Amino acid sequence: MRGFSRFLVATFCGIVIAAGVHIVAILASPYLADQDAFAKVQTTLTAEKAQIISKPGGENTWLPRPDPAIAVATCVFDLRNGPMRVAAQTGSLPLSFSFHKESGGVYFAVTDRAAVRGELEIVTLTARQLDEARAAEDENDPSRDVRIVSPEQQGFVIVRVAAPSASLRPQAEEAAKSVSCTAEQDP
Repeated sequence: MRGFSRFLVATFCGIVIAAGVHIVAILASPYLADQDAFAKVQTTLTAEKAQIISKPGGENTWLPRPDPAIAVATCVFDLRNGPMRVAAQTGSLPLSFSFHKESGGVYFAVTDRAAVRGELEIVTLTARQLDEARAAEDENDPSRDVRIVSPEQQGFVIVRVAAPSASLRPQAEEAAKSVSCTAEQDP
């Protein structure tokens, strides 16, 4: 029985080590990937408008499984020079924004249901920039901006506009391309 118990202990140790290696590999893959989402969309950094990465219909894109009813556009931001304002006019087609960190992961998402009078504007900034903006703000006339704090200096915004029917696909693409992504100067 002594040999069998050694075999069980060795097998158990091997399984624990293998599981640990697999978990570390899965958690480290976003940091080790060369062609992650941020690298693919980084070319849009200087654009003032969102750039289409997947047209409705789902063809000609690097996305793994594009939805044929969704126009997907992106804006990249770098907060080292100041905050970024993302603005869109809402219409009859559903619209959503998701804010992503450079290293992966969503830190904020919003839909067109949050729009005020047909306009959706969000300012993403660092914690330091938020403190500076609050300090520079007039107490009698506070800012009405929706401000979100980015956990990283760089990231990207994914804009999705749904086209419930094939005839609305061009309208969805135009709505996605019309989203404004402008860098603001530090206060």
